[in-house]
Amino acid sequence: MTTVALVGGSGGIGAALLSLLSVRENISAIHSTYYRSPAAGSLGSIGQFGATASIVWSQVDITDEASVKQWLEGIGSFDWLINCAGFLHDINTKPEKTVAQLNPANFNRNMSINCLPNLLLAKYAHASLKQADKGVFASLTAKVGSIEDNRLGGWYSYRASKAAANMVLKTLSIEWARSAPNVRVVALHPGTTDTKLSAPFQANVKQENLFSTEKAAGMLLEQIEQLHQHPSGRFIAYDGEELPW
Repeated sequence: MTTVALVGGSGGIGAALLSLLSVRENISAIHSTYYRSPAAGSLGSIGQFGATASIVWSQVDITDEASVKQWLEGIGSFDWLINCAGFLHDINTKPEKTVAQLNPANFNRNMSINCLPNLLLAKYAHASLKQADKGVFASLTAKVGSIEDNRLGGWYSYRASKAAANMVLKTLSIEWARSAPNVRVVALHPGTTDTKLSAPFQANVKQENLFSTEKAAGMLLEQIEQLHQHPSGRFIAYDGEELPW
């Protein structure tokens, strides 16, 4: 049986993944985080209709080392860690169209949410994951973090933070190939998903390329379940396509 540590299970793709995981017969428990969401404390019902897995909620600031350490050490033994947290914009800041729009505070916020948590989570997940039979460390990044694929420019802070996250995950996979060879590390691109994060930028997206959270989560889970058929340290899309770094 598999125990999952799920970061960001209170909204968007994370909530959809939680629902799918909770009814998998091979999943025994899900430890999920939320942050600054008053309603999330009562989210015990999410994914529990017909659920076979127990769901435990914790309020965790994944940009804070002490908070991450306390959460993961409190779980004890787990087999998969899936990081669904991410930041692109809020009511005050939007992705930059030109470098003249760069705001250092916004840049730092992107880096602190989209990149840093992967390092903190890995630091305190290693002890448990290396004991797992088939461990998984999966993090949602984005195709716009691909340097080779960048043809449109713009979005400096978000692109940089996702590129940095990809480098962190690739580097981690090399280290863990020695210290935790049973673990597969992967950077996952979920595609354009109908969430608050993508809502302002959906106008030019073809309908067939805009996924519901349920569809995106299902495709991502399918890729996660196949990870041990491949080497660690890949950057792949929801359909298994290998993406350029």
